[in-house]
Amino acid sequence: MTDVQRSAALAPFVVTLSPYELGADGVHRGLPSSTISITIPEADSLEIGWPGRPGSRERFRAVVAGLHLDAAELRQVGGTRGVWLTLSPAGAGPLLGVPASALAGQVADLADVAPAMAQLPERLAACRSWPERRAVVESALLAGRTRRRGRTGGEELRATLAALSGAGRVQEAARVLGRSRRHLSGTVRRELGVTPKEYQRLLRFETARGGLVAAARAGAVSLAAVAATSGFADQAHFTREWRVMAGCTPTEWLRAEGLTA
Repeated sequence: MTDVQRSAALAPFVVTLSPYELGADGVHRGLPSSTISITIPEADSLEIGWPGRPGSRERFRAVVAGLHLDAAELRQVGGTRGVWLTLSPAGAGPLLGVPASALAGQVADLADVAPAMAQLPERLAACRSWPERRAVVESALLAGRTRRRGRTGGEELRATLAALSGAGRVQEAARVLGRSRRHLSGTVRRELGVTPKEYQRLLRFETARGGLVAAARAGAVSLAAVAATSGFADQAHFTREWRVMAGCTPTEWLRAEGLTA
């Protein structure tokens, strides 16, 4: 299968697949996310802890993180590079063999979640280029998809997530889908491990994050403008929500990411 064919086959499930570099100190703030993320260090291991949760720091060779509404701290020991990918919640079952709800609010070793992928870190370490690494990851994901041919791929779930993404309120999404709010809430909790309102909250946060990055790269960050285009009531609401979810203010995050001076 060619690179294009592999990518096309995974398109309904894989949101991003890219190399990463944490920087000189090897530390990164893992922001709240509406996707399943998989981080595979190029060498050694990854240490993850949740600020405010004593004793939560653990070490992983490769890690899978579910949907989460608070920030984690990632520290890579021995190296600062690797492969990072994110999956749509609807892709967790077909590719990893577990529903997104089984991973919500937590992190786990990739080998425990998907034992068939246990050797992926070593296989990636032997690669000499990014195209090679990408092909290895995509082939491993497609192998998982092949083992689970009986799964439909979550068409109903994808429709539910699209409705929640396009609606301002949960009730509006339920109306679009022709379901009761109670039925919608039960479905989302069962499949994602969060409530519909929490899922929309994550989407709004991610929209704001994208707006912040775009504004910073354009050299004109206006928190009020980002708040307005992301669905927040005002700048104060945006800043409060960002502090609660990210553990810092938007301005502090931009500075820590090297996007502003």
